[in-house]
Amino acid sequence: MNKGFLPVTRQDMADRGWDELDFLYIVGDAYVDHPSFGHAIISRVLEANGYRVGIIAQPDWHSADDFKKLGRPRLAVLVSAGNIDSMVNHYTAAKKPRREDFYSPGKKAGLRPDRATIVYCNRVREAFGDIPILIGGVEASLRRFAHYDYWDDKVRRSILFDSRADILMYGMGERQIVEIAECLASGMAVDEITYIKGTCVISKTDDIYDSIKIPSFGECQSDKEAYAAACRIQTEEQNAYIGKTLVQEHFGRFLVQNPPAEPLSREELDKVYELPYMREPHPMYEKMGGIAAIDEVRFSITSSRGCFGGCNFCALSFHQGRVVTSRSHESILREAKLLVKHPDFKGYIHDVGGPTANFRRSACDKQLKTGACKNKQCLFPKPCSNLVCDHKEYISLLKKLRSLDGVKKVFIRSGIRFDYVMHDKNGTFLRELCEHHISGQLKVAPEHISDNVLKHMGKPQNSVYERFSEKFYNTTEKIGKKQYLIPYLMSSHPGSTLNDAIELALYLKRNGLNPEQVQDFYPTPGTVSTCMYYTGINPITNEKVYVPKSQKEKAMQRALLQFARPENRRIVEEALVVAGREELVGFDKDCLIRPYNDRRNSNGKDFKRKDSVRQNKGRVGSRGTKTERSGNKRRSGGNNRGR
Repeated sequence: MNKGFLPVTRQDMADRGWDELDFLYIVGDAYVDHPSFGHAIISRVLEANGYRVGIIAQPDWHSADDFKKLGRPRLAVLVSAGNIDSMVNHYTAAKKPRREDFYSPGKKAGLRPDRATIVYCNRVREAFGDIPILIGGVEASLRRFAHYDYWDDKVRRSILFDSRADILMYGMGERQIVEIAECLASGMAVDEITYIKGTCVISKTDDIYDSIKIPSFGECQSDKEAYAAACRIQTEEQNAYIGKTLVQEHFGRFLVQNPPAEPLSREELDKVYELPYMREPHPMYEKMGGIAAIDEVRFSITSSRGCFGGCNFCALSFHQGRVVTSRSHESILREAKLLVKHPDFKGYIHDVGGPTANFRRSACDKQLKTGACKNKQCLFPKPCSNLVCDHKEYISLLKKLRSLDGVKKVFIRSGIRFDYVMHDKNGTFLRELCEHHISGQLKVAPEHISDNVLKHMGKPQNSVYERFSEKFYNTTEKIGKKQYLIPYLMSSHPGSTLNDAIELALYLKRNGLNPEQVQDFYPTPGTVSTCMYYTGINPITNEKVYVPKSQKEKAMQRALLQFARPENRRIVEEALVVAGREELVGFDKDCLIRPYNDRRNSNGKDFKRKDSVRQNKGRVGSRGTKTERSGNKRRSGGNNRGR
């Protein structure tokens, strides 16, 4: 039975008859007791195992006072920056401060510090001295090794050293936290808990059984080839079944990453998602404007974890892993019935998915015994011959959900892999998707149209997206609906030249697309693409990669994706001149922009333009593709699952 929210005050503890906590959880997000929030899952898992847990959300970090308000816990303090890395939460890809924080009351920015995990841990030490500190969440997980930090523009050491925590839990964390809790409750000292899968610890020696030594922090700082080599090994060994322990020296001490924890089984996953969550933000936030982040997930259902898509710019494989596990139909239906009873439910389930909605099983049966292949991707550059592609089970689940009393419509919004859809010999899923699960628009993530860029992204060739687009529109036509594809697009990814950006702009023009939002590549910790950005090396292939780094070029590439905007006209023209593509400035139907009467660029300097519009007319459309219907062009700023 649900006893309500976990304690956030001493009075809450007294109401439960508690004079002491077992675990104190410090988190950078507002307290939302919903399974889409990491702090809710970990705290409820501990509660289900008999431990007393209290939450201090977004404490005032300017002193240690706020950290003491629930008293010293008996076993340990848990620290997480929240659902998003605190630096990503605070700053745009252009390193400008964000104005809003959807994980804070009233979307107010500034309620957590930069590098929140480190700051919170230092305050915990100040408050409680030598108490076990366990860090986790996305920020800790993706910064567990020596890592390139985009905001400092340098390689920083593992966050475990900077935070002075005792244990770092990476990945999803349910297995690790229960094992650690049992050890601490038995009286074991925290420095003896060195062997648990899915954790990192600091060792005084590198003599670790069956381990691989990767380039040290010092080497990664001074040698980009060493950094790329470290990234490759880290990527290859993220395997819960056959992965090795990794050891990285940090100036005489050693970071030890134990192999990843095994994914939860279906039965275990069901139990986690059916714990007694309140499924709402704590009521203390109502007068502050509520928590906007709940709006995207309140009427959505998580059906799976893990992703074998393998996009290089995505940290999922480094956090959730590449082996997909999913919940049972029965568990998901029980959750759907809870949604129906919610007073604000209007009959619409907003999403049934996960990192990738149409991944409901492992890529192949081999993965259940040995995990994902070390040096081979499931879908890139082409689908593996062992890939099992079958949507029947997912289709069955969606049919059951939409037949429930009180449910009018079930949408899929967390993203699908169109290449996986195309690999399915049975076309039933796409028809079901178009007929029942789209609200007029389907958001998909081709990311780019240049095969040169796509190969560095780990995405399929553009021809795959073109075939999917054609099949999608044929299907919607057959069922008598007007529905549209809304493509996610990214500018300035490693490998993308100015000419690649121009080709993407031409594609948008040919297909009548005018995206309201585009995404600049953001070098976040823990991804292969970030390694490329820093080193200029693809760590998987050891190939040299062109990287657009100057703010000027990145601004040009971004503007080209929105070439029709009047405010972008001058920088687009300048980009075309720099790239030697002046023929695209003119009045011909294939030109991107029209010339200014004064023929001046954004610096006010005269430049000459070859009168070659008509001469080069043929090559502008040389990569022409089947026209894609546009519809509403708005691109959502929602989550990145499925990317």
